[in-house]
Amino acid sequence: MSGNRRIAASETGLLDRFRPLFEPRTYAVVGASTSKVTLGNEMLHHLRSMDFDGAVYPIHPKADEVEGLRAYPSLGETPEPIDFAYIVVAASQVPETLAAAKGRVKYALVVSSGFGEREESRGLQEELLRAANEAGVRVVGPNCLGTYCPAGRVTFIAGSAKDSGPVGVISQSGGLGVDIIRRGSIRGIRFSRLITVGNSADLGASDILEFYAADPETKVIGMYAEGINDGRRFFQILRDLNGAKPVVLMKGGRTEQGQRAAASHTGSLASDERVWLALAEQTGLVLVDTLEEFLDTLLAFQYLTPRTDHPTRDVVMFGNGGGTSVLATDFFARTGLEVPRFADETVRRLEEMNFPPGTSIDNPIDAPGGTMRVDDGRVAGRIVDAVYASGTPDAFVMHINLPVFQVSYDQGADYTGHLVESALEAQHRASGHTHFALVLRSDGSIEVEERKIADRRNAQALGVPVFDELPNVAGALAALRHYERFLQKHP
Repeated sequence: MSGNRRIAASETGLLDRFRPLFEPRTYAVVGASTSKVTLGNEMLHHLRSMDFDGAVYPIHPKADEVEGLRAYPSLGETPEPIDFAYIVVAASQVPETLAAAKGRVKYALVVSSGFGEREESRGLQEELLRAANEAGVRVVGPNCLGTYCPAGRVTFIAGSAKDSGPVGVISQSGGLGVDIIRRGSIRGIRFSRLITVGNSADLGASDILEFYAADPETKVIGMYAEGINDGRRFFQILRDLNGAKPVVLMKGGRTEQGQRAAASHTGSLASDERVWLALAEQTGLVLVDTLEEFLDTLLAFQYLTPRTDHPTRDVVMFGNGGGTSVLATDFFARTGLEVPRFADETVRRLEEMNFPPGTSIDNPIDAPGGTMRVDDGRVAGRIVDAVYASGTPDAFVMHINLPVFQVSYDQGADYTGHLVESALEAQHRASGHTHFALVLRSDGSIEVEERKIADRRNAQALGVPVFDELPNVAGALAALRHYERFLQKHP
């Protein structure tokens, strides 16, 4: 990937134009109340929790103060121009709210719904656009929830991580935007920026995609879309990107029934399934079907560097759980990946370790609890060394069934900690050409989940993605393979 390429002058202009949307220095909130908690009040609290250090101006027609901040009657009466206005008032009030900006607001995000989602409300959306155009305001939404940018210290949900990462996301759905931030952060995904675009009456997915393509802080792009209003432009942006950054799309409305749901949700017109499959083949776009696949794939692209010499195919699996390994082998095969038999030299090296009875040393390596406890768990590093000494697989997946160790009577050592640490030390000793991934399986109990959080954090600190189950990592590696195949064909 060409993440370190020089930025053209045209792209510099694009970055300067969009920066106030994600890193505003002046922020107005329209719709905060003095008598109850609204989304406007919530937003003021979110800005404080993120340590936002710009100017914040509540807009209220009557109050002098809201949430301890000096309030102003309209967007046109603040002490200085506004980079970003967060608007959460009744739909009928939005056009006049925007009109009052009088050229002093760069971007306005309209949370309010009741515009283009239904035919009878299209007129109000057109009125909104006329008011915004006359006032010189670019509009995000309506019918969306907000933006999240750790570097800009802005978010629209509580508890957002403050540390930045390489993943930029565009979500047509506000609710899914919340899920992506919350669930993604727990899995270790770190975001450069995330925006919800709702009805996309003005700014849409293509506008943000073009910005993310130029943004040096964004190395991986994720999208949830129900419909693309300007499909030709969207296609051209992907073509111009030419695989410089992976783009992962969770597309809603790829079936006839899904299209009907999308139309009632955000007023989008979704196209035929075959169009998206063709687009993925021509541009390297990665299509996923579920939120789980979306997050797993973003996680893989965040931590693993796609290879351009040959796509990922051969996978080595090692861990405890024979039936789990067998089922996973089937799943890998169905996604176009292989779990091939070891070469004789690899088998010989593994045989020389004299594992306890019940250990399978062919691929997948099935190591029962007794084997996993050898050398207090440090046996994992020796196994990784043996596999790499006699070959270089495209991917190595290590999986640990945590309850076997966490709830066992044998607590003589930190087995899972040593398993992870020794395997990762061996990985770092070997060539970085192999994609290494860790699967930490849990039974959902509190004690096991706490252990999983600690082990996940340690692995991520060493640059290793952690997945919940083997099918999850299989899907993520298959998505990586699709992207690598595109890179191989378009060097």
